[in-house]
Amino acid sequence: MTLVCQEHPKTTVQTPLAADTTSTAGTAQAEQQQKEVCSCSSCSPFRLVLHPLLNAWGFTTGSMQFPCLLLLILPGMWADPEGSQKLHLFQTFIFYNSNLVELSVWATLEDIIFAALQNYTREIIYLQPWVFSALPADEWENLQNLFRIYVYDFILILQNKARLYQIPYPFVLQCKTGCELYPNGSYTKFYHLAYNAHNFLSFDVDSSHWKRWQESEVAVNVERELSSFIGFSASLQYLLNITCIDHMKRFIEYGRAALERQEPPVATVFAHMRDPAQLLLVCRVTGFYPRPISVAWLRDGQEVLPGPGLNTSTILPNADLTYQLRSTLVVAPGDGHTYACRVRHCSLGTRSLLIPWGSSKVALGIGVAVVVLLTVAAAFIGTVWYYRHRC
Repeated sequence: MTLVCQEHPKTTVQTPLAADTTSTAGTAQAEQQQKEVCSCSSCSPFRLVLHPLLNAWGFTTGSMQFPCLLLLILPGMWADPEGSQKLHLFQTFIFYNSNLVELSVWATLEDIIFAALQNYTREIIYLQPWVFSALPADEWENLQNLFRIYVYDFILILQNKARLYQIPYPFVLQCKTGCELYPNGSYTKFYHLAYNAHNFLSFDVDSSHWKRWQESEVAVNVERELSSFIGFSASLQYLLNITCIDHMKRFIEYGRAALERQEPPVATVFAHMRDPAQLLLVCRVTGFYPRPISVAWLRDGQEVLPGPGLNTSTILPNADLTYQLRSTLVVAPGDGHTYACRVRHCSLGTRSLLIPWGSSKVALGIGVAVVVLLTVAAAFIGTVWYYRHRC
């Protein structure tokens, strides 16, 4: 696979940029990087974090159509315990051929994307106004220099190993790493790798042990090489055990207003006639933040229990960093019951949104009646005026 690496190939590569963690490349790379960039006393812990860390996660957005590459999910590892705080780093490499690599890198605090790496210049882009001030300027400069060196060397290593293991192009490497802090002071950390949208390897930070998620020859070779780079594993342990949490606390402090903002939901109810025997009631809820929300259907004031006729979508993001979802309920037309959609969200306090089905139809009926009466009245007045002035 593309993870193996020990030497730095001399070949030059024409590529936008890349940085991955799905390879032993990352390992040797990390050690080489530390020698070249972090051998001085000014080497900051944070640049060490994002070094192997930022090459650690991956979502892929590129022109290539690899299905389902947006999520790396290892079973049971992505629960969101209530009250936890999360700093995550994502990275994706799309290797189109031996000369072209496309890279996407970004960092999230909770669900806010606060920084990214520019694909061609390899400069850090600050996506929130509070991000840059959270760390000293020299730390950001060190971090940016680190990325430029690391990304360039790392791509060379990965492509060298692609040749060594005869990996067919195109292929995609994805990484996700980070830490989560809980209210009781405990925390978890993780480092996961994927190859072509399949779980590949993960690193157990506490035991300093690499684990395979597949039994392919590539995975076996890469795991063996990564396990041999003790220095890289030690760096990951330090970065994820100490630096990640420390810097997440700084980001949370500076980004508190953004993290604690609340946007109330807007809900609408409408219906779609599936067939003469089925009416689909739809409750669309959008524009809310933060993400947790409760949406339920009420029949005659009582909550409708889960069943085949009730379906609620997952919570999906809007472009303005708010969320949306839909909940549908299948009913029989004219069944004599009243229905309403109830929405609960922290921005509403102890109140709830209650949108009854039928109110819009009543309003429409009243509006039509008014229009009809006005039309009749106008016609009557016009007739009277005509006859009075006819002579």
